[in-house]
Amino acid sequence: MKIPEGLHAFVWRDPTANNANTYLISGSEKVLIDPGHNHLFGNVKDHLSKLSITPQDIDLVILTHGHPDHVEAVRAFVNSRALIALHETEMDFIKTLAPHYGAAMGIKDFQPQILLREGALLLGDMKFQVIHAPGHSPGSICLYWPQEKALFTGDVIFYQGIGRTDLPGGDGQALKESIRRLSELDVEHLLPGHGETVSGGALVKKNFSEVPTSLVSVYLSRERRAWSEEQTARSKMESRRLTADGRPPKEGQRKMPQATTELI
Repeated sequence: MKIPEGLHAFVWRDPTANNANTYLISGSEKVLIDPGHNHLFGNVKDHLSKLSITPQDIDLVILTHGHPDHVEAVRAFVNSRALIALHETEMDFIKTLAPHYGAAMGIKDFQPQILLREGALLLGDMKFQVIHAPGHSPGSICLYWPQEKALFTGDVIFYQGIGRTDLPGGDGQALKESIRRLSELDVEHLLPGHGETVSGGALVKKNFSEVPTSLVSVYLSRERRAWSEEQTARSKMESRRLTADGRPPKEGQRKMPQATTELI
């Protein structure tokens, strides 16, 4: 699917396998956003081939976050000229949580050449805005293209849905705030990491206003349940320690997540 001039959406519609949407920006630089799973990368190559483009022609691969269904196919660019870009917070999180993540993806010593931060991103004659949008993961980003009023949202917000927060590093309150910030942008094309794209300013605004608030409540309920389970486990551990040495431990406790049905 082609939206504005030079922008192509490779929307994944196969219900038998989970995979991310991939986007190509073909201008003075060729930019690929979220290449997806490695074993399904043939889908992207087929779309590129129809445009007379190969993976070797890509200059930059931007990863909206570090989940395998978005990043695994960076393997296809190991011996190419393409640079890999990921938010610095996401890379720090990966190193802490899964230090052998690169090896698991078949990439020894995985290290993006570009660590993104919030702010302007200039690519040739194209100007983008990197927006740090935590919630689905700590270092999730959205990429805003003001010239085309296009917003690449990764797994932050979809057509009639939002990203899950029950994976490691997920945070329902942070996701709510990220979506609120995104809703203030002037957007004609909402380009999510999964599902259908949304085009037309009125439709995009409608999507932001109608994002199911119940989903936020569900995800926050999961976080509260995880919090409760954590506190139960901590109490049992503290009880054992108190019995062993007669003194209570001094560790702090994290605050219980607050449930809400207000999204924006």
